[in-house]
Parts: sequence; C-alpha cells; structure tokens
Amino acid sequence: MTSMARVALSLISLLLISSVVNARPNIYPPGKKPPKHNSKYARRAAPCEIPSSQIDLDVNNVRARILAAGDKWWDVVQNPQYEVPKGSGVHAMFAGAIWIGGFDPGGTLRLAAQTYRQSGSDFWSGPIRPDGSVDREHCARWDRHWKVTREDIDILIQDFAADSVVNGPIPTSLKEWPAIGNPFIDLDDEFIGRSVGLAPFVDVDGDGLYNPAKGDYPDVPGDMAIWWVYNDIGDIHTETGAEALGVEIQGLAFAFATNDEINDMTFYRYTIVYHGSLPIDSTFIAQWVDPDLGCYDNDFVGCDTTLSLGFVYNGTATDACSGAGYTDIGIPGPLAGTDFFKGPWSPEDSMYLGMSAFIYYNNDFTVIGNPETGIHFYNYMTGSWKDGTPVTFGGNGYGGNQPTKYMFPSDPSDPSGWSECTAGNTPFDRRYLMSSGPFKLLPGAVNEVVVAAIWVNDPTWTACGSIDALREADKKAQALFDMNFQLLEGPPAPNVTIRELDRELILILWNPPGSPNENEDFKVVDRINLPQIKRLGSKDSFYRFEGYLIYQLKDATVTSRELNDPSRARLIAQVDIDNGVTRLVNWTYDKELDAWIPQVMVEGS
Repeated sequence: MTSMARVALSLISLLLISSVVNARPNIYPPGKKPPKHNSKYARRAAPCEIPSSQIDLDVNNVRARILAAGDKWWDVVQNPQYEVPKGSGVHAMFAGAIWIGGFDPGGTLRLAAQTYRQSGSDFWSGPIRPDGSVDREHCARWDRHWKVTREDIDILIQDFAADSVVNGPIPTSLKEWPAIGNPFIDLDDEFIGRSVGLAPFVDVDGDGLYNPAKGDYPDVPGDMAIWWVYNDIGDIHTETGAEALGVEIQGLAFAFATNDEINDMTFYRYTIVYHGSLPIDSTFIAQWVDPDLGCYDNDFVGCDTTLSLGFVYNGTATDACSGAGYTDIGIPGPLAGTDFFKGPWSPEDSMYLGMSAFIYYNNDFTVIGNPETGIHFYNYMTGSWKDGTPVTFGGNGYGGNQPTKYMFPSDPSDPSGWSECTAGNTPFDRRYLMSSGPFKLLPGAVNEVVVAAIWVNDPTWTACGSIDALREADKKAQALFDMNFQLLEGPPAPNVTIRELDRELILILWNPPGSPNENEDFKVVDRINLPQIKRLGSKDSFYRFEGYLIYQLKDATVTSRELNDPSRARLIAQVDIDNGVTRLVNWTYDKELDAWIPQVMVEGS
C-alpha cells in the first residue's frame, strides 16, 4: 500500500556504457623514488600498523570505496573504486582525502595528509584516548568500518514504538555500532563521559549511553551510512614528513537511493577533534581529489566559486586512453565534481569558513606537480604552488602578475572567461584541492567538514561545453544539505482494519491522531525540488495527499520497487480524494530536447 502525492518531480539521467577505467598514483621518472621522511621525534617502539580496512558505499547508483587511513575511492593498489553508474565498470574518481595543517607557536609545521601511501602514511585507525595516547593494539582494534542501513534502523524504531520495548531481534549492524556505552561490544570504558562522543546515536532514554535494546539507534542520514575513526599520532608521518598535530577524525560516508540526481551522489561528514595542547596558527583544512573521469590522462578541472564546487570534465572530444591496458568511457558526456558544503569554525572571525582556495597540480614533479615535502602539501592547501609562489590569473596559473586563489573559475563554454579551455592547456592527469582557511586551531576545538561527490551525464555535452547540468545537480545537493540531509517524506501508509465476509474482504483505512496524514490532509513544501518546480511555472510547491493504491503482494519480501512487477505484486484497488484532481504527472527534463517531458503516473478514478 502506498500514498500518492500531487506534485512529483525527478530529473533522471541515464547512461548505458560498459568499460573499464584505470588510473595511476604518482608516476616517478627513472631514478626517482618516493621520498623517505624522517622526524626529529623517534619512531614509536611499537608503532601502529597502517590501516587495511576497506568497505563499499553502494546503496544507490554509485559504488564508492572507503578506506580506514583517511583516503577513499581507490583500492590501495592502482585501481579506481568510484564506479558510476554502478556495475558499468566506469569510474569518475581515483582517490580523495582530507588534509589539515598549520604552525605551532615555535614555527614548526604540523600537518597530516594522505595521497597514495607510496611513502607511507600520516593516519592510523582509532580515536585518541583522553590521556592523548594510542598504541598498536588500540589502533588494530579500530581498523574497521561500521555500516548501517535505513532499513535496519527503521526495523528497530518500529519494534520499539510498538510498546516501548525492543521485542524482536536487534539487527547485527546496530548491536555492533561503536557508540559510547554499547553493552554488546567491548569498547574502552575511558571514552565514557568524554565531551566528544564516538559513533553518533539517538539517545531515546537520555542516559548518555548507547543501548539498542532500549530503543537507541544510530543517528545517521541517508539510506546507508558508514562510520570510521582515525588519528595522526600512531607513528611518525611518512607521507608528508611533517610533525603530528594530534587530531582525531571521525568519518561518516552516506548516500540516498532515489530516482533523481541524488541517486548519483555520495556525501561525507568529517568531525575533526583537536587533542593537542598548543594553538595552531594559519591552519587550513582541504579536500584533496584525484578526479580521473574515465581515462586518467585527459582531464580538465575548474571551480564555481558561487557554489563552492570543484569539477572535472574530459579535455578531449572523445575519452580515448593511451597506454596498454587502459580503456575509456568513449564519450565526453559524464561530468563530476565535489562540493565543499561546510568548512571549519574560525574563532577570529566568529564564522564558519567556506572554500577559500581552489588549485590543481599535475602528476609530475615540476613546480606545479606532486608535493614531496610537508611544506609542499601546506603551500598547496593555502592556494599557492608548491614552491610558495602565488597562483596567478590566466594561462596555467604560474608566473603571471595577477594573484588569485581560485583557478579556472569560469564555465568551459565561456570564451571570455578563464578555464582550461580558454587557456589552451593540454589535458593531463590532474589533482585538485578545495581549501578552507586560514584559522586558529585551539586546543579542544571540534570542527566539522561536509563535502559531496556529484556525477551527472549530459548526453549533449561536447568538449569545452557548459557544465550547467552539473551545476543543477549541485544545487539540489546544496538544498539537501540545507535541509540537514532530510529528504522529503511522503505521508505514511494508513492503518488497516480488515473485516472478513463470505468471499469478500472489506478494508478500512484510517490514520491515527497525530499522524502526518490525520484527516487525510497531508501537505508539505518540496524545498529540494523547488528550483525545478519554479522552472515549470507551477505556483504550487506543495506535495499533497491524493489517495491510496492498494496492492496484493506475493509474500512479505516484496519491496516498494517491485510494485510494478506483476509476478510480485498486483494493484487491486485505487481510492482517490474527490477534489477534481484526476491525473498525477511526473516531469523529467530531456537535455537533448531541452524540454520537460511529462510521464503519467496515476490516472485517478
């Protein structure tokens, strides 16, 4: 049984292609090897092992690999693991990570970053204990991910709501959720009472401790969420060579299964807890991205400063890879990018910072190439080249006379703007950073960084065309962030009372007091799709209840996605409100026709 709404919009972009995409980490020329970084501090007697845990976020049209050492989207070998469309073998990203760094009062650079682990690692698994320590055993215990689904959470909520007791079996994912106080797993007791918790949860009984047997459940958005935690003090920093900060980073990756562009997105929330005792000046936090859109060696990149969006597009008319063993997308239509929704809190400015710089670098070892030392990483985070010289407007951004913090801020189709197209650049293996700062990182500070990975397919896109389709998808992602990642929920299915007669069943549908559809007058504004609604010229931005569709199901395993499968479900009755509304229509935008195409969803009776 499902409820119908009066207004329903979706923007659907389908891509039917099949190929394999490969990419590469830093390519060292003959005679050059990854740097071996030393530290003025001694290596720990029993250092933490570099984390090995990997897991996929795969609830929608994306299969995104999440790793435990602060990196994501690859398999720690040479293979990309950001597949979209899922099952196609096509990938849009190769790697990504959060970087953070600044200077202590003595002028020492303290920085943690991650790329391809070719020199080592700056991050290890586990939260930092209240005494500021971690050890080998502690890191090993936390070298894993925790995955939950909305379905499992809803099962627990419904079970508990029946009589304020959980009677049925508790889903395993909820029993293992690493929240403070969980009686089903062995967590360090010293974390109880810590001002910053571990995995987030809804504390139904308000005792400050997580216990799903008492109705508590993970507090996560999306239809699937993955939580993990890592730190930068498990050993010396062999990735960057910089000194440790003393940060703990709690990661939360999540995604939604929908029928619009959100189905092609993934989201990431990082809670960064600073355990150090020294204030860190001129701190920057950056989202680093290696975007390999199909082939790894023909990308162009750019940014939209109004949307805090970094993007990648193919710099060639066709996506044809060079080199044995590399295949391609074949067409330039897909576009991808990342949105920097929320940056750190600046105590000096009393505000949250947004994207303050966008810069790219190449997979080579020139002055605009791969960082090799801690100061190189930091310079890139500030929006400067690795030698510290400022980015300049025009050309490839190096050696001009007009400093800027944002590279290629124009649409590729704008002949008067600055993009890789108007600069006449040669496509290459690009990496980019979206940075936020500077700010002062104070002892005990907790910052939250939220980003999204976005993908669209524009079948009419040609080399150096407009990225409007990606912008439109990003606006929807921004609206979802503004709504605290709460998708619009339709009215709940009603309660059903069945009266049995001779060869006849009478179904009585009713909504209890307090239900969102009490008196069958459900009405709510669709804020996420509001821009598209306005483009259609509609003056009504509400979803309204219009009636019921009643199905007979084959068995209890039938899902809502199978309702149109006659072997699994049959529509046996339809009940409409008598208000003159007789037809419900979804509108889908067709890029090739540049028009909104109607699709009849329900014919009222």
